[in-house]
Amino acid sequence: MPLTIGFLFNHDALHQVRHSAPVIVELVAYRHVDIVVLTSSPAQEQEVRSLIGDAASRVRFEALDAGVATKMLDRVLGLIAPFRRIAVLRSNLPSFAALDVLVVPESTSMMLRDRFGLDQLRFVRIQHGPGHRSVIFRPVIARFDLLLLSGETVRDRMIALGLTTPERSALVGYPKFETVDPAAPGPPLFGNGRPTVVYNPHFEPRLSSWFDMGLAVLDWFAGQDRFNLIFAPHVMLFQRHIHASVEHWRMRWRAALPKRYQGLPHMLLDTGSQRSTDMTYMRAADIYLGDISSQIYEWIARPRPAIFLNPSHVQWQDNADFAHWRLGEVIDAVDALPAALDRALSAREAFRAQQEEAFRKTFSVTQEPASRRAARAIVEHFGGDEP
Repeated sequence: MPLTIGFLFNHDALHQVRHSAPVIVELVAYRHVDIVVLTSSPAQEQEVRSLIGDAASRVRFEALDAGVATKMLDRVLGLIAPFRRIAVLRSNLPSFAALDVLVVPESTSMMLRDRFGLDQLRFVRIQHGPGHRSVIFRPVIARFDLLLLSGETVRDRMIALGLTTPERSALVGYPKFETVDPAAPGPPLFGNGRPTVVYNPHFEPRLSSWFDMGLAVLDWFAGQDRFNLIFAPHVMLFQRHIHASVEHWRMRWRAALPKRYQGLPHMLLDTGSQRSTDMTYMRAADIYLGDISSQIYEWIARPRPAIFLNPSHVQWQDNADFAHWRLGEVIDAVDALPAALDRALSAREAFRAQQEEAFRKTFSVTQEPASRRAARAIVEHFGGDEP
């Protein structure tokens, strides 16, 4: 009997696709393995096809739909919660029941087992970001049959917390890095010779810098003539107006982006295009400015200065959830930003050693591609023939 493996892409944005799509290319080489790619939007399917190339002819694509009523309700409920994603799961149970294994880059899909009764379906989770925030270590992680992890830091912490075991986890590296060279400088996006800062706020309502400091940051950059600014927030920040955190019991309203920043030649604003997910901005900038996004770990593939904004005055120094704040300077107010930028320019190598060590521990890099390691881990864990 063939092993039928599904890859699910069921999100409002495209930022998760590059983390698991490369694994499909390697899995199609295995005999007696059938691959089904399940997508919930034409954009998701198009992105997968573009990334896997000729392998697309060797897999079956299935478009998932939740019906007209769901689309109408999502216009309201989707402003607050992932209503459509859950509805897609509930409305397509026969498609999921036909699979042996489901590979996902998120945790919402575990509802198929926990809420919708698909007890026989086995789940593989591949990280869609290499960060170390507490949200990555939620109890739901323990219910996955196999975890494909990027590096030793997250693996060791998950084992210590009892969320997995060496038998139910595998170090595979970071398949996204096979879709783009993270260490290669990107093409210049400005022609004025100024250093470029990328501002990358997260959407998490308690810890994001956007809600309390974001507009002040943009105002400061708009009114100066020393730096270029790329405003490239997490792609989900502008997908919803209301952001809620079950983890921190906090809800915040995300206002529209003021028009006063448009047309400024030294500022590029992108609230969620593909360039926000393919590392275009991470590779093009000279200084990173952010808060809790895991994109800092993609940034340090080529060590450069980083500044972190701490509007909540978190006591972060001995907190493993904020390990990435040891990779740059942390400031609590926008007034401290000009001096921090000056230090970033004058001491570009100040955090190089910390960044290089963090990269090594966050990403398990070997001569073998991460996608091939991931494919082999899946087949060995669930059964299947060699290529």
